[in-house]
Amino acid sequence: MSARELITDHLDLWTSAVTHKSGSGRSASGKNGKIELTGIKKLRELILELAVRGKLVEQDPSDEPASELLDRIAEEKTRLVKEGKIRRAKSQPAVELEEVDFELPSSWLWVRLGSVGQVVGGGTPKSGEPSFWSEKEIAWLTPADLYGLNEKYISSGKRDISRLGLEKSSAQLLPEGAVLFSSRAPIGYVAIAAKELATNQGFKSCAPYIRDVSQFVYYFLKRSARHIDASASGTTFKEVSGSKFASIPMPLPPLEEQHRIVEKVDELMALCDRLERQVGDQLEAHEVLVDTLLDALTRSSDATELAENWARVSEHFDTLFTTEASIDKLKKTILQLAVMGRLVQQDPNDEPAIVLLDKIAEEKARLVKEGKIKKPKKSSDPQAEKIPFHVPKNWQWCRLESLALHSESGWSPQCNNTPRSGDRWGVLKVSAVSWGSFNPDENKALPDNLTPRTELEVKPNDFLITRANTAELVARSTVVPEGAPQHLMMSDKIVRLVFSMQASTLYINLFNNCKIARDYYSQVAGGTSSSMKNVSRKQIHELLIPLPPAEEQHRIVEKVDELMALCDRLKARLSEAGKTRSQLAETLVEQTIS
Repeated sequence: MSARELITDHLDLWTSAVTHKSGSGRSASGKNGKIELTGIKKLRELILELAVRGKLVEQDPSDEPASELLDRIAEEKTRLVKEGKIRRAKSQPAVELEEVDFELPSSWLWVRLGSVGQVVGGGTPKSGEPSFWSEKEIAWLTPADLYGLNEKYISSGKRDISRLGLEKSSAQLLPEGAVLFSSRAPIGYVAIAAKELATNQGFKSCAPYIRDVSQFVYYFLKRSARHIDASASGTTFKEVSGSKFASIPMPLPPLEEQHRIVEKVDELMALCDRLERQVGDQLEAHEVLVDTLLDALTRSSDATELAENWARVSEHFDTLFTTEASIDKLKKTILQLAVMGRLVQQDPNDEPAIVLLDKIAEEKARLVKEGKIKKPKKSSDPQAEKIPFHVPKNWQWCRLESLALHSESGWSPQCNNTPRSGDRWGVLKVSAVSWGSFNPDENKALPDNLTPRTELEVKPNDFLITRANTAELVARSTVVPEGAPQHLMMSDKIVRLVFSMQASTLYINLFNNCKIARDYYSQVAGGTSSSMKNVSRKQIHELLIPLPPAEEQHRIVEKVDELMALCDRLKARLSEAGKTRSQLAETLVEQTIS
């Protein structure tokens, strides 16, 4: 099977195999950065693997064999040493049979990288000496300059050094055509010098004695980066030494075949680029379509328009919700519709929310009179503010404190760094609350010399909310479920609100984690860094919440739970399908190179 057939015959596999990422990295979607095109990534790896194994292009018996090329390389090396242009390097031993893991075509040879080119390190001039640095003299690169580089060649970095800086440091001038390889922090960035330049000590570069082999060396190192990284050593950070880099076994094809290989790899990589752009465009268009149709649901002005917009979503459901990101957006839309009174039908027989608020106010007054809670401060009228949207007539906008009987913060003593064992006392971390469900395992053990504060123990149906966290997670909340472990206390970064039993804690939690509440907290949260934001109890209390009748609150929670479970099942099926496609791509790669 030819390389082009390998791509075209399995095009659907290469383009449909994707992996969902939680972090940054090259992705198909510029908006969420969470989808890696695994299939195309595997295809690129396969192309490079076939290239270095001699399986990408046909061999030509009329080519000068690699043995003669190696002789010419040795002659050129001798000339350069004799003319004083390079230092004499140690002779490299022959590659042993046990060092290689695949056979080469008969016209190829196994050699060591140091036999093909001079291995050159780098250095950094003293940063405090201005005369060592220049605005524009000698290009000087660090591994960071190669981050995200999609081109084969590089000619400059962020800084230049002067001739004096070059002389007074261990940096060395590399010739045009030298292949740069980052040897630490991180290992594996590769580029070809487009002109004379220098690098810092984070590189071990190969300056081929015959420049014509530079591009094959470049593709060989691109293919071998993972293997080199895996064999690197170091405690604080991994690094590849110059001697180890020079001793790497490398397949050497005839020079004419190298040119054909490079030309074919360039062609196929360009094809991968086009596939990547095409899939990326499709995913971005899909994302825009999902956003548009889901936004239309929440912007519907009445029940008729909502029904029409939902019909459009339903008609294309199978093609809309084909990624984890689109399902997550569907979940957010479900929450939004729920708290807007558009997920379940209103029942005119339900007791209106205004009556519910009156009953809760009476309950609070009774508890104050009995001395069980403190007299709450009078809250401001929510109608005095611009409310986010209009609610059904039997609903009522109120502040969170109108539903709460009391609230309290936790305690953060100096704890052990390990979780508690057994049923001993522990203090919950904010991560126990931040991710949508209660996680009792996220705790720190209370030292034996401290007495637990039993009044701060969390109990089933407690509403817990974080008052300090990242911008994304601050004021996230959860409800402690029935059967939760005992002897766990809140930390001082967790606030507990105890609501009247006449209101649904689950509905309140549902609203607190929806977009409307998140927008409110992002506006009021304090802190100068996005990595640590905080909200006060007063700000939590002042959250505006659309309150349905008590019976409707329960219907909403039940419907949301049902739909979220459906979304989770859909996401699980997508994940399994994605894993299957990725495994198929992996299998195809393995079969092709075996």
